[in-house]
Amino acid sequence: MRILRKSLRDNRRGWIGWAIALAAVAAMYANFWPTIGKNPQMEEAIKAYPQALKEALHMEDLSRPETYLGSTVFGLLVPILLAVMAISAGMKAVAGDEEAGTLDLIAAQPVSRISLALQRFGAIVAAVVVLAAIVGLTITGLRGPAQYPEVAAGNIAATAFQLALFGVLFGALAYAVGAWTGRKAAALAVGAAVAVLGYLANSFLPQIEGLKWTQKLSPFYWYLGGDPLSNGLDWAGVGLLAGVSAILVALGTWRFVHRDIAV
Repeated sequence: MRILRKSLRDNRRGWIGWAIALAAVAAMYANFWPTIGKNPQMEEAIKAYPQALKEALHMEDLSRPETYLGSTVFGLLVPILLAVMAISAGMKAVAGDEEAGTLDLIAAQPVSRISLALQRFGAIVAAVVVLAAIVGLTITGLRGPAQYPEVAAGNIAATAFQLALFGVLFGALAYAVGAWTGRKAAALAVGAAVAVLGYLANSFLPQIEGLKWTQKLSPFYWYLGGDPLSNGLDWAGVGLLAGVSAILVALGTWRFVHRDIAV
């Protein structure tokens, strides 16, 4: 566990910054709810938007706080920022030291490659879980001040849990690509591409006839498609997020263990 603790300690300042940023974004959007969701003029203005645009941005009914929070707090900047953080951490877990030429020195310590890689990834999981929990606690704490007490605290917790799995998936993807290639650029490129394509597949591509099926392949859909803010945990989405993450980690770790380290 020494490597896990060291990874957490070495990255703590950056992750504290991410925690502050995510909490601030979540609080900002949550506090806009009375201005947008309870404002008849704003409601009429949104009704004038093209239907395809409202469906793409999941803004069909912003008079419900669950829909508002799902499309703003949990559906846009927060998951994108968490994905960026997870990809950044995942690409450095193995490929960072390998590109710097120091991974062979670390691997020479009395620790197996499997333990080294998994403890590095474990630190990412711990950070993502804490960040998602902070977002959930922020939204829960604002239920009264921001005037959405009807949103169940349990459903907010379920959404935060699925947000954590969403972040872990992108961390696992960057980790796997970095472990396979030993290159941060490759991990960053693949992670960014999947994030962008996943967002488009969950929002704009389904508006095109013949491309509706792409939504079911999107991590964003696995994360929010079951509307956990209204319905609680979406077990199908949880299974997909966790299962794909586990496969990516297994593939990346296997490859890291069986290839020569580039130094």
